Amino acid sequence: MSYNGKAYHGWQNQPNAITVQEVIENALSKLLNEKISIVGAGRTDTGVHAKQMFAHFNYAHDFDREQLVYKLNAFLPKDIVIQKIFQVNHEAHARFDALSRTYVYKISAIKNAFTFDSVYFFRPQLDINKLNEGSKLLFNYNNFKCFSRSNTDVKTYHCDIMKAEWDIKNDELIFTIKADRFLRNMVRAIVGTLIEIGLGKMTMDQLKEIIESQNRTNAGASAPAYALYLDQIEYPQAIRKR
Repeated sequence: MSYNGKAYHGWQNQPNAITVQEVIENALSKLLNEKISIVGAGRTDTGVHAKQMFAHFNYAHDFDREQLVYKLNAFLPKDIVIQKIFQVNHEAHARFDALSRTYVYKISAIKNAFTFDSVYFFRPQLDINKLNEGSKLLFNYNNFKCFSRSNTDVKTYHCDIMKAEWDIKNDELIFTIKADRFLRNMVRAIVGTLIEIGLGKMTMDQLKEIIESQNRTNAGASAPAYALYLDQIEYPQAIRKR
């Protein structure tokens, strides 16, 4: 599935706020005539978008998958789209079986009337070479507590980063980061900190000290959520039922 996160308080169900998970569960439950709970591949924060998200649910009866996709998309609001439904092995898990997740963050120095709520308008010039130098430094570490939201329920702050690079596409500065897992607020905190590097306000040695401190208060401010996209999730082929 994919969704525009602007109207939602993130992916995961919350008691007093509308979320993507809640909207999809309600639609599935009505169309399948029983209470359906879905498990997502991860949790996007309030306002964050997903170009590709996966979720699994259990259902004991046969149904026409293509017809259910059609009905769901007719039933769901226009900012949530179901691309495909397929059967997986009984033990498959949308979250725990994911091999990697890729996020993309978009920045532009040009004011645009059509992308103001999907691309971070940041006028000061950023040095892309310094941004990429800072990104490469991330590969030297696997504990990213300094970029994690405090008071989270995670058991480990260990993440294996596989890709982290900046590129320029169509007047936009694009940051792509891929890892086996991400902590809450991690990508936005990394972007906010690397912006300090790109502005020349922070040195590489200072970035090293921030990561090694494992203290969120030492890192930069989080970049706005509306310019962050969950771009891709990879799974082993073996989870699909043949």
